[in-house]
Amino acid sequence: MNKITFLKKHFWNGLFLAVVLVLLFVPSAKAYLMQGLMQVGLFKPHTETAAQGKATDLRGIKFKDAEGNSIDLGDLKGKVIFLNFWATWCPPCQAEMPSVNRLYEQFKNNKDIVFFFVDADGDFAKAKKFMDRKKYSLPVYSMGSSVPEEIFKGSLPTTVVLDKEGRISYKGEGAANYADQKFLDFMEKLTRM
Repeated sequence: MNKITFLKKHFWNGLFLAVVLVLLFVPSAKAYLMQGLMQVGLFKPHTETAAQGKATDLRGIKFKDAEGNSIDLGDLKGKVIFLNFWATWCPPCQAEMPSVNRLYEQFKNNKDIVFFFVDADGDFAKAKKFMDRKKYSLPVYSMGSSVPEEIFKGSLPTTVVLDKEGRISYKGEGAANYADQKFLDFMEKLTRM
């Protein structure tokens, strides 16, 4: 078998292997693929299965901003709280960030909603660099206390929406398209309750 025949025969196998290796070892490539899948309708948040159980005691659950200011979730009763736990190195987090940023831009001036984008690493310098590079305007926080497992078990990304009474109205682990119209309507509905 000559060299050209060998190359023709194994070209597609080599190309497939190269794509798999890129997706495995290049986080931004994996994030880009996931963003494309979000655009075609996959990774929609399922708000119709939202839990409306008893109110969670939010007192003592604290987050810190880059200036060191601490905010206790217990002080935010009467507000809808959007919590997103993420990290700069996490491909699913990177994939959902454009949609999270669009959600934030739509509701950032709504006085009934408070947003927390919690960098699981707590590295404000790295998170700010990431936000600046991507041109996101999301307010970054770090954990200022322990967070109950019913809110965050450690899986990234995790998104939790608490209603005005402190009940978990939405919880999603893994990437999702938070700019989806159904989710925007869900957030709007929570502000009117």
